[in-house]
Amino acid sequence: MTAIPGVGLLALIAVSALALVRTDDVTCQTIALSYYGLLLALMFFLFRAPDVALAQITVGAIALPLMVMLAITRMKHREATRRKEKEGK
Repeated sequence: MTAIPGVGLLALIAVSALALVRTDDVTCQTIALSYYGLLLALMFFLFRAPDVALAQITVGAIALPLMVMLAITRMKHREATRRKEKEGK
């Protein structure tokens, strides 16, 4: 019963993984990472592993992309601060 949707979902996961790797913009990569995590959670749920799906939603679709975005923001803020300090001297 889950063979046809499962194969389709696995193909969609493969395409989204390729799109994730091929994207150049870091913000778009983070959004694609979140989408990829949601697809993986859907796959786990479809293959009857709801506990793993909940963990994947928490970690792979929410926490990891949030930490990446916070790290990127922090790096940009730090770079802007250093640039201002160099201009001030």
